[in-house]
Amino acid sequence: MHIGLIIYGRVETLTGGWIYDRRLVEHLRLQGHSVTLISLQQRSYLRSLADNLSRSVYRRLCDHDCRLLVEDGLVHPSLVGLNQRIKGRLDIPVVTIVHQVLCRRPSSRLQGLIFEAIEGRYLKSVDGFIFNSETTRTHVDALVGRQRPAVVANPGGDRLGSLACDASDQLVSSRSRKPGPLQLVCVANLTPNKGILPLIEGLSRLPRDIWRLTLIGDLAMDPAYAKAVKALIARLGLDDRIEIKGPLDGRQLAERLNAAQLFVLPFSYESFGMACLEAMAWGLPVVASSRGAVGEFVVDGINGALTSPGDIAGFAGQIKRLHDDRNLLASYGQAAFKTFRSRPGWRDSLRKIESFLLKMAP
Repeated sequence: MHIGLIIYGRVETLTGGWIYDRRLVEHLRLQGHSVTLISLQQRSYLRSLADNLSRSVYRRLCDHDCRLLVEDGLVHPSLVGLNQRIKGRLDIPVVTIVHQVLCRRPSSRLQGLIFEAIEGRYLKSVDGFIFNSETTRTHVDALVGRQRPAVVANPGGDRLGSLACDASDQLVSSRSRKPGPLQLVCVANLTPNKGILPLIEGLSRLPRDIWRLTLIGDLAMDPAYAKAVKALIARLGLDDRIEIKGPLDGRQLAERLNAAQLFVLPFSYESFGMACLEAMAWGLPVVASSRGAVGEFVVDGINGALTSPGDIAGFAGQIKRLHDDRNLLASYGQAAFKTFRSRPGWRDSLRKIESFLLKMAP
């Protein structure tokens, strides 16, 4: 089957949505399908809306012989007015991969209403949905109902490998009880929605000798925010406590996760939380936000901790508690690894998507 996939930018980009798209493309090609990538320029939301009036964009989107068109839902501002024209021209089904619903992310009320109007119209223009989580599905259902075919296919946590099953409890126990500062790791691009500034503010309220943080993520996606992060670290005198490594992937990222004791992403609204599940593959408990989809697999007080949005003091208290009680930290880590083992891997999820696409194709 020949499938077209519309994305913004480069499919090699190291964020959850692009990783999801890239693995889907790789899987479909390995199964003998032909996949044509159609990349649009990523710009501001307002400027992307202008794509709907562009003849050149319209011609590009119609210049293929695909049996099925798949769209990354993040491209919706460029397609909200074009989808009906494309479907009329090509007479093929259009399926969208919904990684997140922007109007359900924390924002100003006015911004939320604008996003809701645009996203709602876009979501009503497609024939089927691929959701990364039940939380995302619930948000879309609230906008357009359940009248269209859909599948929920969670990202896998096994992309970077995992601890050896037969030795996991011992490895997690030994690592958790290693004396010294609690070794924290956060994998997130330095952008406002990831909540890096309040993360640093929370850690600054703790004694300096009980924690160290490694930040892993792209600094170029929002240079102004990355600059603000560095400025806050300098102003608080935390240069010797926080290491910014930039983007890592593959073995380098796996080694960093395996060397840490706790994964932290407490102020980010995650529509799934792939980085959290990948950390759990290495036996790391997760401290994350109670909002979003992370709560689908992180259970507060069992395999990690969930913090309320904006509760900086509560987050700091969780870190202090886990530093002081290494038995509890080990228990969380062992439960985190068991949670990872109970979740579907990438192979299962991608096969689920492939089966859905074959049913959608004419």
